[in-house]
Amino acid sequence: MTPLRRSLSLRAVTALVAGAIVAQCAPAQAESVVKLPAALVDPAVKSTRATAVLAGGCFWGVEGVFSNVKGVISVESGYHGGSAATARYELTHDGKSGHAEAVRIVYDPSQVSYGSLLRILFSVVADPTLKNRQGPDTGSQYRAAIVPLDAAQRQVATAYLAQIGGGKYFAKPIVVPVEAYKRFYPAEANHQDFMRRNPSNGYILRWDAPKLAALKRLYPDMVRARPAP
Repeated sequence: MTPLRRSLSLRAVTALVAGAIVAQCAPAQAESVVKLPAALVDPAVKSTRATAVLAGGCFWGVEGVFSNVKGVISVESGYHGGSAATARYELTHDGKSGHAEAVRIVYDPSQVSYGSLLRILFSVVADPTLKNRQGPDTGSQYRAAIVPLDAAQRQVATAYLAQIGGGKYFAKPIVVPVEAYKRFYPAEANHQDFMRRNPSNGYILRWDAPKLAALKRLYPDMVRARPAP
């Protein structure tokens, strides 16, 4: 079996097995949930529109969580880190493309800060102590990463990683990279709004729905009444 077929088969098998588990057992819990502090370095931005690019494992759940955050205008799943030639789902699963499954978030800084987005990312979406994997998915395409789009975002990112690392909120060291922005490539249409469109999908039920539930439980004041597009 080729690496591509092996990777796609693993995702399919994981979804089927997860669906069976959810059907027979109590609701699944998120892999790790840590209520983190607000960012100490998080300067105000005099704008009502800004963009963030973040990676936190499979983009279905990352998009699904952030679309429910108050102040978020839109979220788009895609690829970051590689070239245009390999920015396609079937070409990113051998771990050689350089791409990470990522999301592009357009948000209103007057309602939610960049530091708050990072707080949510590492509280309920991604475990920052894992290298090249999240949940059941392994490979560099599933790495968690922060991709600052300017110097201010880079300052917040590096400071927040140091803050949560020094605060001993995690048993293991923080390994999340701060990556240079290259270009964000939108994912295929069938991956957009996947969590919202497929709430009964086995993978979503096991790995991503608990993350959204954790967001609502830990940060109820940061949750939108209706998901952003």
